[in-house]
Amino acid sequence: MNRIVKYLALVAILLLLFTSAAIIPAQDMVELELWYHGGTQEENDETRAQVDRFNAMQDAIHVNFVELAGSLVAGTGYNDAVNAAAVAGDLPCILDLDGPNLYNYAWAGFLAPLDDYMSDELRADILPSLIDQGLYNGKIYAMGQYDSGLALVGRVSLLEEAGVRIPTSIDDAWDLDEFNGVLASLQALDNVEYAIDLKMNYGAGEWYTYAFSPVVQGFGGDLIDKETLSAEGVLNGPEAVAAMEWIRSLFENGYATLTPPDDNEFINGNAAMGFLGHWMATGYYEAFGDDMIVLPVVNFGARQATGMGSWAWSITTQCDNPDAAWAFMEFMLTPEEILSITNVNAAVPGRLSALAMSELFGEGGRMNIFVQQLESGIAIPRPITPGYPAVTSAFFTAMDNIIKGGDIQAELDAAVDKIEQDIADNDGYPIQN
Repeated sequence: MNRIVKYLALVAILLLLFTSAAIIPAQDMVELELWYHGGTQEENDETRAQVDRFNAMQDAIHVNFVELAGSLVAGTGYNDAVNAAAVAGDLPCILDLDGPNLYNYAWAGFLAPLDDYMSDELRADILPSLIDQGLYNGKIYAMGQYDSGLALVGRVSLLEEAGVRIPTSIDDAWDLDEFNGVLASLQALDNVEYAIDLKMNYGAGEWYTYAFSPVVQGFGGDLIDKETLSAEGVLNGPEAVAAMEWIRSLFENGYATLTPPDDNEFINGNAAMGFLGHWMATGYYEAFGDDMIVLPVVNFGARQATGMGSWAWSITTQCDNPDAAWAFMEFMLTPEEILSITNVNAAVPGRLSALAMSELFGEGGRMNIFVQQLESGIAIPRPITPGYPAVTSAFFTAMDNIIKGGDIQAELDAAVDKIEQDIADNDGYPIQN
């Protein structure tokens, strides 16, 4: 009898356990949507592969990769889509954004700060330039896997033929007078068409601000005052005018062309030098081998300045699962995943630990000049202001008109008026968070 009672009790317990297990639902999968701006096909493929690797490691998180079409012209179509989604309340959890645009998004309240997620160890290992780019109002709102670089490239054989000094580090960069002499000497060579390719084939978009605002800063001007955020007396001051006079002189002297057909003017020998971003340097090295050299940006007198900034990952305030989104970001910021993407796009790895492992950018690497520029403090973020879209648009329009013959002072004054009007329209961009 006791056996039967014990048996029935055991059956009852098993039934209870089975029934309880049946009514407890399995853990729900957290679905996160990610928006990506679209780069080269190789970069797109590797980013998708990174998302796939993260998903394969997860039991409870799945990231849905969404590449938005029409975004390759400096991210213009992509940024329009982001702005429309933000207003409509349809932003994804994870957003890929171009560095200078984060200030407007953060000011408008579309981005969640990352400070509470970032450990002291991680923050200390991130390139200082990426920390600078990610900060708005004292908080970090986005973080990139990599940073960018702007430099000169030349062919050792042509520079030697022209009889010019070849800088080897940022400390012995050409000054303005010497650089003007270098351009004249290269232009005089019989086997080149013009001295330098300025990538004017990139046309409308962010290239003008990225590449040429450091020239304005090198002359002592700027796009806006960093304290007041006003452009008055800065973008249209005498230093900015002098910078624009020099830039236009490159075309007037025949040292550069306004209409390069493509990205290949340096490779095909038409241009003796190139002024470019890091993304072109590897292809040039493959074309010329050790005859290709990366050179530091020119010291124009007031200071040495170069472009920086990258696409970065962020978490939106419309995300219901920010902890899960950070788990993905943390994965993307591991040294291994940073190297996996920078080995494809030749960008500067965004962590010091990853840099130490990089054959391209580590000490002695052929792209190390970009790291020197980022670590030395001469790399300047584009204007840190919620009004950045208006600033870059006004600067592009002014510069485009100037190099095509427009009155320099009048064009810069018009750009300042546009920027000041945008500030007024937004009540001075008061801090909202």
